[in-house]
Amino acid sequence: MYGTVARMKLRAGVTPEQFEQDTQDAASTDGLVSLAVYKADADPQEVWMCVVFESKEAYVRNAGSPEQDAAYRKMRAMLEADPEWHDGTLVATYP
Repeated sequence: MYGTVARMKLRAGVTPEQFEQDTQDAASTDGLVSLAVYKADADPQEVWMCVVFESKEAYVRNAGSPEQDAAYRKMRAMLEADPEWHDGTLVATYP
C-alpha cells in the first residue's frame, strides 16, 4: 500500500467540519483504501489528512486525473497555503 500524509492550515472562517465535508467526495476514488482527517489539538485551524491507496500506481493514477485536480483546487481554496505533503509506502497497519 502507498499513500500520503498532508499537513494543512485552514483559512480563517473555514471549519474543520466544512473541510471534512468536502473531502467525503474522495471516498469513491478507485484504489482508495482509507482517508482520515484530523484536527490538531494545538490549533483548530490545522488539519492533517492521511490517505492510503492499494498501490503506488493507484496513487499516481489518481494524482494525475482531472477529477483529482478539480478536487484539489476546491480543497486548496480552503487553505492558507499549499499542503505540506509526505508520500510513502505503508509498512504497517493495525485494526
